[in-house]
Amino acid sequence: MISPRQAPGWWHRLDVTVRDLPLGLLLLAGSFLPALHGKGTQVGELPTRPFDALTIAVLGLECLPLAVRRRWPAVSLALVSLGFAVDQLRGYHSVAGTALPLALISTGAHLERHRRAGALVFSAAYVPLAVALHRLGSGGETASGFVTFYLALVLAWGVGAWLRSTRAAEAERRRRVAEDTRTAERTRIARELHDVVTHHVTAMVVQAEAARYLTAAPDRLDQTLTAVTDTGRRAISDLRHLLDLLNPDHGTGTGGTGVRTPPAGRLLTLVEQTRRAGQPVEFTEEGTPTDSAGSADLVAYRVVQESLTNALKYAHGSRTSVRVRHGEKEITVEVDTDGLGGPGASGGSGRPTASPGGSGRGLAGLRERVAVLGGEFSAGRQADGGFVVRARIPVGNPA
Repeated sequence: MISPRQAPGWWHRLDVTVRDLPLGLLLLAGSFLPALHGKGTQVGELPTRPFDALTIAVLGLECLPLAVRRRWPAVSLALVSLGFAVDQLRGYHSVAGTALPLALISTGAHLERHRRAGALVFSAAYVPLAVALHRLGSGGETASGFVTFYLALVLAWGVGAWLRSTRAAEAERRRRVAEDTRTAERTRIARELHDVVTHHVTAMVVQAEAARYLTAAPDRLDQTLTAVTDTGRRAISDLRHLLDLLNPDHGTGTGGTGVRTPPAGRLLTLVEQTRRAGQPVEFTEEGTPTDSAGSADLVAYRVVQESLTNALKYAHGSRTSVRVRHGEKEITVEVDTDGLGGPGASGGSGRPTASPGGSGRGLAGLRERVAVLGGEFSAGRQADGGFVVRARIPVGNPA
C-alpha cells in the first residue's frame, strides 16, 4: 500500500497521459449533472436544448482529448475545438466547453513547432463558427460579443505562452547555475592540482639537482635521494585524492565532500620537506587550529605551500621565515624570503635553480581563495630585495 508520503512521487512516475486524463473525465462527468445543465459556455443566441443520443459523443470529443494536451497539444486542441463547435451549434451549452480554454493554455505552453501557424489556423477556424452561430441564432449576439469571446481565447493562449517562457527561463537559469557550478569546481580542482603538483615537483627537481653535486658524499646523496622518493610518494597520494574528486561518486557517502583539510601537523611536515630540499626555513606557529576554522585552515596551508614553492624556485638557499598565527576570528600568515629572484636566479646556493619559470597562477589563485573567504592578501617585493607574502583569513567559513 502506498503511504501519503510516497503518493506524490508515485503519481509523477505515471505517464503524462494518465495524469492528464482525470481532468477530462471530471469535466465530462460534471457536464451530465442536472444542476449544471445549460450553465456552460454559450456563444451566440441559440436556445439551450436537452441532451440527446449525440451528446455523449460530442462531450467525449470535447473533454477526453485533454488527456493528450501535453503530449500532443495540437491534436488535443483540434479535437477539443471540433467538439466545442458541435456543442455550440447543437445548443448543449455544457460545462464541457471549459475544455477549450484549457486546451488553448496547454497548447500555448507545450506546442514546440509551428506555433504561429497553429494560432493562425485556429483563428481562421473561428470565423466560420461565429458566422454559423450568428445565422442560426436569434441575431441578438452582436459582432462585439464574438470578438470579445475570441479575445478571451487569445488570452488563454497568451497565458500558456507566458507559462512556456517562464519555464524556459527557469530551465536556462538552472542550466547556467549548473554550468557555473561545474566551472567553479573545475577551477577549484585546477588550483589544487597547481598547488600540489607545483610544490612537490619543484621540491623533487631541486633535490635532484642538489644530488648531482653530492656524488662524492654517499651519505648525503642517499639522504637526498630518499627525500626525493618521499616527496614523490606524497605527490602521488595527493594526486590520487584530487583524482577522486573527479569521480562522479565522490562525496556521495559519509566520507565527506570537497577538498580535504590538511590534518594537524601538516604545516610542520611541509616546512621539513622544504628544508630537506635545501631551503633554510624558520617556522613559527602560534595558537591551535580549531574545528570551526572551516576552509580557512586549507587556504592558510596553501598560502604557505605556494610561498615555499616560490622560494625554492627563485631563491633556493635563501633564508625563509614562515609565521602562522591561529586566532579566534582569523588566521594570519606571513612568509618572508630574502633575495627572491626570478626564474633562473642563482639564489643563496650559488648554483642555478633548475626549475621552470612561473606562470603567476599561484599567487593569483591564492588571492582569489582568500578573497572568497572575505580575507586580505598581498604579495610583493621588499626594499631589501626580498619577497613577502601576507594573508589574513577569516575563520568559520564552510569548506
